[in-house]
Amino acid sequence: MVSSSPLLLLLLLPILVVASLPAAPLQSQLSLDYYKKTCPQFEKIVGQVITEKQLGFPSTAAGVVRLFFHDCMVEGCDASLLISSNSFNKAERDHDINVPLPGDAFDVIARAKTALELECPGVVSCSDILATAARDLVVMVGGPHYQVVLGRKDGLVSHATSVQGHLATPKMSIQEIISLFQSRGYTVQEMVALVGAHTIGFSHCKEFSDRLFNFSKTSKTDPALNPKYADGLKKLCENYTTDPTMSAYNDVMTPGKFDNMYFRNLKRGLGLLASDQALAEDERTKPFVELYAENETAFFKDFAKAMEKTSLTKIKTEKDGDVRRRCDQFNEIKH
Repeated sequence: MVSSSPLLLLLLLPILVVASLPAAPLQSQLSLDYYKKTCPQFEKIVGQVITEKQLGFPSTAAGVVRLFFHDCMVEGCDASLLISSNSFNKAERDHDINVPLPGDAFDVIARAKTALELECPGVVSCSDILATAARDLVVMVGGPHYQVVLGRKDGLVSHATSVQGHLATPKMSIQEIISLFQSRGYTVQEMVALVGAHTIGFSHCKEFSDRLFNFSKTSKTDPALNPKYADGLKKLCENYTTDPTMSAYNDVMTPGKFDNMYFRNLKRGLGLLASDQALAEDERTKPFVELYAENETAFFKDFAKAMEKTSLTKIKTEKDGDVRRRCDQFNEIKH
């Protein structure tokens, strides 16, 4: 056995120490002022674009929040959902669960990207635009402000086949939805807070038609639905099979305002989706529904924390992402 000289050990020590240090967490590479020098007008430009869009199309806020969440839950917050399909690849946005996502949501991100490319080309990622726009639109319609650190890179892949099993659907049981969120590292309380985003936006009739017309052998209509509410929905959705665009607000009382009315509605049988109404009945989720129905401040606080957590999901850095020139296309063709 050959012994090492003291000098050789001293020379090797710094290398050994560096090699043993854990890699810096990805979120440490993000910062609130990431674009301070490279694109100082970033937030102002995003703000102008989304304000104009929201004023013209009030459903934009809900659409962008949904877009943000659907993006983060599949490949991480990397704007892979924004990629368009081509002859070589069916992208995430064309999976059945994403097809109903509103075009206005995709459009406002594209507009913001175009404006930013004119101001500071090749600097701001689509994933940072999406995360920032979602936060600002929540605030714009009355919701809580929360911090969004910046510096994400855009993903290099987008496949429809990656979507299945990563997103909750209205027909899932509460157990299935809880398990799905827990597999992503969310608590039951964080899950309920995030679902509170249903206080804005709408759902297509096909997503809740079973509750109206074909609930069970003993009852065509879900008895958990408020009877007058059910009658109104039946009239609204009577032609949904011939017109798949038919939809209803998730929150029938204050559909354009981010508040705690969604949770208050659940206690009155005014939950639109079966998965919504089940939150008010399952013993694991019911206490949080009741808390948020009574205390909007608690809901806002928990929603903000859960959205901050979501915005850090599987973020990409330089080595596994880039800054797209267009949000709907990779910088070079990917198969």
